[in-house]
Amino acid sequence: MLCRYICAAAIVCLAINSALAQDPTKVAPKHYKLHFENERVQVVDVHYGPHEKSEMHDHPAGVSVSLTGGHLRFTDENGKVTDVYAKAGEARWFPPHKHKVENLGDESYNAVYVGIKGKVTEAGANPGQESPVVPAELAKILAEYAAATTKP
Repeated sequence: MLCRYICAAAIVCLAINSALAQDPTKVAPKHYKLHFENERVQVVDVHYGPHEKSEMHDHPAGVSVSLTGGHLRFTDENGKVTDVYAKAGEARWFPPHKHKVENLGDESYNAVYVGIKGKVTEAGANPGQESPVVPAELAKILAEYAAATTKP
């Protein structure tokens, strides 16, 4: 009988752990699609239709590049609400975070999120890697890329 309680406790712990770390491509596949992945980065296409919402999910540290403008509401795991007014071509650095998203606009919002795998230091570099990723440089490169790809 004790063995059953221990097994049940282990299953509950695993369920709680997986609930705490939610991959957006699994929790909200309607909004997040894996575009590219290797040992250093995960590139995710982001799409929210007008007034669509997502469930709570995690992102590693990374850069979000807005392909279209939009008015979004982020709610973190503590209930803190932040409204974001994104502009097309804009790139923003985010530390690791957990949130849910709501598109408050009447138009679709599209972006690309480049998540950095591994630990990111305060300076933004991945220790032990040949070419460190510096958030400001990555954000600038991605913003230039987004601006070039969104021009008619």
